[in-house]
Amino acid sequence: MSKDRWAAVDRYIGESLVRQGPALEAALKDSAAAGLPPINVSPAQGKFLHILARSLGARRILEVGTLGGYSTIWLASALPRGGRLISLELEKRHAEIAAKNLARAGLADSVEIRVGKAIESLPKLLAEKEGPFDLVFLDADKKGNPDYFKWALKLSREGTVIIVDNVVRDGAVIDASSKDESIRGVRKLNRVISSEDRVIATTLQTVGVKGYDGFTIALVSKE
Repeated sequence: MSKDRWAAVDRYIGESLVRQGPALEAALKDSAAAGLPPINVSPAQGKFLHILARSLGARRILEVGTLGGYSTIWLASALPRGGRLISLELEKRHAEIAAKNLARAGLADSVEIRVGKAIESLPKLLAEKEGPFDLVFLDADKKGNPDYFKWALKLSREGTVIIVDNVVRDGAVIDASSKDESIRGVRKLNRVISSEDRVIATTLQTVGVKGYDGFTIALVSKE
């Protein structure tokens, strides 16, 4: 089956079930106009994150990788009154665009964007006792995911769900000899997870407008 068919089905799902509002559509449009890379989650994936956050009753969410704030809007709009989301973004310009998109969505008061290297921001969150978070979404550089996951665990509690995006890499994740840093990062992440007795995890392969990829979903089952 072709990628064109995957994309067509994804668009059908979007039209039939997702029906993203004007704030989300504007976030995508403004991000594209600003030249941000089109690597955000798809509408169907965004709604999946929203539904998951709501089903968990998540009051505190951590996101690593803001980009233009598209996934941030999906996640933050699932928060109950008084809930909070912290999103970590490396690029100042991306954070500025995301902040505008979040403000337009009416979510500025419930979201804090921290600019800088995630590997430096995560220890600060722990030192500031910002955790534990109910849901963590890792969607930044894949090379850093093993370390991000370790910090996510430190910022979690029993029952926290950690989701990692882009972990199948068009199927290239099975290539143990790959020199690609992203693929090596995913494979190292899998080794970290499989050796960690505090979590249970699986990976779901996905196809659609974002091509062939997948999510890893981990549940923290022990403190």
